[in-house]
Amino acid sequence: MDRVSVVVTTRNEAANIDACLASVAAQDYPREDLEFIVVDNASTDDTKAIAGRHADIVCEMGPERSAQRNHGMLTVASGRYVMFLDADMILSRTVVRRCVEKMAAGQHVALHIPEIVLGADYFPSVRRFERSFYDGTVIDGARFITKDAFAAVGGFDTSLTGPEDWDLDKKLKRIGTIGLLSRYDFDAVDAYVAGLPRQDFLEALIRFEEKSGQDTPLLFHNEAAFDLVRYLKKKTYYTGSAEAYIAKWTGRDPDVRRQYGLGYRFFGVFVEQGRYRRLLSHPGKAFGMYFLRFLVGVMFLARRPRQAGTA
Repeated sequence: MDRVSVVVTTRNEAANIDACLASVAAQDYPREDLEFIVVDNASTDDTKAIAGRHADIVCEMGPERSAQRNHGMLTVASGRYVMFLDADMILSRTVVRRCVEKMAAGQHVALHIPEIVLGADYFPSVRRFERSFYDGTVIDGARFITKDAFAAVGGFDTSLTGPEDWDLDKKLKRIGTIGLLSRYDFDAVDAYVAGLPRQDFLEALIRFEEKSGQDTPLLFHNEAAFDLVRYLKKKTYYTGSAEAYIAKWTGRDPDVRRQYGLGYRFFGVFVEQGRYRRLLSHPGKAFGMYFLRFLVGVMFLARRPRQAGTA
């Protein structure tokens, strides 16, 4: 079977990396055709020691995640396909196999993978609700890519921090199409995730298809320990390259207009293709989502004058 290189980038991720790599190891894909690569960035905790128990290769690269991903996916990886994960992500056990099967049809150079935010509390459930609208849109980002395509477009633009995923998608679309691995029933998945125990939930996520009865490969993002201030700081940090990204592709580009336009980010993406039904059926989650979107928008606009002043 085709070899798949899974690249995980880390920096002080001792609390998360074991579960992430365990989910990769549990894939129903031949182990000899899976390559585990961890690219660390000067961790001072036990990240590298834990990674060494699972990964085929643990290496070092900085200063940011784009350089880490490029090193792992271009320099180190030996697979026909490359896939990148954050350390706080967990795969259900059929993801890799289903990605390879979908890519084998030859219609796409990359795939978006549905991402489910974990957590039973209000704001994690709001983030899960919001993220469900983005699958396969210009707000999404490809994670499973042919290595040849990734190399052909030069990998990630290391001058960008934040919109580098969108930038990669735009470059990939110049040479091919990006598919969506699967679609899922939000209410069913939301109920399953909300019912998980707060600890010892790894097996329930890895065996999601079997335990839930839903034949849907998913990627789970562990944002259960949600902190509003930390969330806003992270979002603000990742808007730092917004102006550079917009200048690179121009503000007239249709994807850029959607990604940063008030109309699409606040309304269009939530109502297109019949998604308004989901929006209207969850008024409590919708209120929280718009509250977070408003705060992120305010932080972004407040940062722009400071960026202009230092340019």
